[in-house]
Amino acid sequence: MDHQDPSTAPQPVSFWQAFIFWLKLGFISFGGPAGQIAIMHQELVERRRWISERRFLHALNYCMLLPGPEAQQLATYIGWLMHKRLGGIVAGALFVLPSLVILVAVSWVYMTFGNQPLIAGLFYGIKPAVTAIVFQAAHRIGSRALKNRVLWAIAAAAFVALFALQLPFPLIVAFAALLGWLGGRYMPQYFQVGGGHAAAQKSYGAALIDDDTPTPEHARFRWRKLASVLAVGLLLWALPMAALTASFGWQHTLTQMGWFFTKAALLTFGGAYAVLPYVYQGAVLHYGWLTPVQMVDGLALGETTPGPLIMVVAFVGFVGAYVQGLFGPDQLLLAGSVAACLVTWFTFLPSFVFILAGGPLVESTHDDLKFTAPLTAITAAVVGVIVNLALFFADHVFWPASQQGRFDWVSALLALAAAVALLKFKRNVIEVIVLCALAGMFVTL
Repeated sequence: MDHQDPSTAPQPVSFWQAFIFWLKLGFISFGGPAGQIAIMHQELVERRRWISERRFLHALNYCMLLPGPEAQQLATYIGWLMHKRLGGIVAGALFVLPSLVILVAVSWVYMTFGNQPLIAGLFYGIKPAVTAIVFQAAHRIGSRALKNRVLWAIAAAAFVALFALQLPFPLIVAFAALLGWLGGRYMPQYFQVGGGHAAAQKSYGAALIDDDTPTPEHARFRWRKLASVLAVGLLLWALPMAALTASFGWQHTLTQMGWFFTKAALLTFGGAYAVLPYVYQGAVLHYGWLTPVQMVDGLALGETTPGPLIMVVAFVGFVGAYVQGLFGPDQLLLAGSVAACLVTWFTFLPSFVFILAGGPLVESTHDDLKFTAPLTAITAAVVGVIVNLALFFADHVFWPASQQGRFDWVSALLALAAAVALLKFKRNVIEVIVLCALAGMFVTL
């Protein structure tokens, strides 16, 4: 397939050929959204030529506008375009399932053997690396989003609102969106930052879904299809929610997890780093499902396993149900696994609905989708939110409770080394985490 003449389109791809590719992608999708989108671009646009550069970016710009993990939504979108609804569901599900299985396994190892010197030493080194990674995320998004003093002011205000006033995350997002809407009307010059991705410049040769390939029949917009997708999506949310409420009651941990992660899924504008403070506020401070230290460890596991970073929710669910022993002291693994699957379902269901319902609308407009002013303002606010998250991690890593709050200079040096490796030498996240883990193990043993 790689050595074809670029002027001729590749052979049509069967559903099972695509299935094997999406399965493989689920196991190699490391590196957060940027890394995952780069892998898909390399494989689907450059190497296999299943979709043209312009159609790929057009789909990506739509996914960037949505709440939820954009890389997983992009896989769903391309799968849907190629092989109808089933193709979309398979592509999106296989992006998540390997990650879920791996996370359930490592969460169990963490809860069972986490106090062993070897595992504790690895985590001791990983935590400073994760702190540096979150600072890097703030720097990366900030350098792209904060193009003028108005957007800087929004980022600073969001930071103060969360850090000093401890306002809830949804309120900050809503207020930023309102500022963006007003700004777009009265000061548009400050909010014309443009989308996160440039218009298509390159062609890698004729593609299966090319710039001028007509929209396939199944991807055309029809009100009846839109209504049916929304109805099925609502049903797939309401039935498990009703079953949980009927079986356990509204206040039960599993029911509250379903409700909480539904809200989280609808608020993840700006990707996983933006929703982590909301998950922290709810899961750690409000519900007490896990401790601040466990939250940092969960993010470390999320960074080192394939799949979307927002899969850290599976760890949150697992630990919450495991610690509370929801099904009794002999069924801890079962309780954790059920909760992990449950929160994954409620977190990702909206993403499938957005793509299968909104895809036909997007396919009817092949010009570039621009970020609207409210989204520009939300992205700016997200930078302030992520800085707050990084400071929260730094506080718990550099002044650990286990040392009665004394400053841990070894952790601080590891974090500094990780930050230099990431920001100055542009090393990838996995390399930095592995080296810091080995350093942590060496120091503690």
